[in-house]
Amino acid sequence: MKMLPVLLFFLLVTLVATTQATNGAISHQIHLLRPQTGSGGRHVPGISCLSWRLGVETHNIVGWTTVPAVCEGYVGHYMLGNQYRQDSRAVTNEALLYAKSLNLTKDGKNMWVFDIDETTLSNLPYYSHHGFGVEVYNSTSFDAWVLEGTAPALPESLKLYNKLLALGIKVAFITGRGISQRSVTEINLKYVGYHTWEKLVLKNSSYSGNTSAVYKSSERKELEKSGYRIIGNIGDQWSDLLGTNVGDRTFKLPDPMYYIS
Repeated sequence: MKMLPVLLFFLLVTLVATTQATNGAISHQIHLLRPQTGSGGRHVPGISCLSWRLGVETHNIVGWTTVPAVCEGYVGHYMLGNQYRQDSRAVTNEALLYAKSLNLTKDGKNMWVFDIDETTLSNLPYYSHHGFGVEVYNSTSFDAWVLEGTAPALPESLKLYNKLLALGIKVAFITGRGISQRSVTEINLKYVGYHTWEKLVLKNSSYSGNTSAVYKSSERKELEKSGYRIIGNIGDQWSDLLGTNVGDRTFKLPDPMYYIS
């Protein structure tokens, strides 16, 4: 009988997070799930799960490979609930206010860099099925999910993307996805509303053994060498925003599901 609540939880998470059919078409949306009360009170040794998430987001807790088992339910409810969407909206609203405040030249060289996974596209349907931290990240199953090309847009990021384009700002995507996933990534981005970009940079074998921060720094440097001015940079991982050539201002989206150095 103890398994029943767990099974019901994951059934509900899966139904809420996966895409739903509407009039015969697939609706790529992130749906809300109200978090259960009290989940923030669970503890990792010496720290609550809520405080653990704060440490992760502020980059005070680094180098972790998986969500502590005791916090999996908390993280799942956070990611599929109202608070994650509100936190994402707070970040993208600030990014838009910043972009609107700039006195931009109209030479077509102003650029905004977006990460992809958990920034422009959301993998919540994958994590709702596989769990939010009990097991270490599985590249085989995740790559299979990516190749489906059905990841929904994070709505707040899509809104920011459209507003930036309206301001005349060019967009580049720099992702840790490999070059073998270029075609499916392009199709997925366009299908959910990211219809145009200047650059889509995927990781090639020359960066094997390098951290994500090194790879993304190098690719941002190449953008600037091409004449672009990186006026903004947004991602869910600190490695998206640290290093060199980070841009005039960076914006960190919430993501307590995994850590990439």
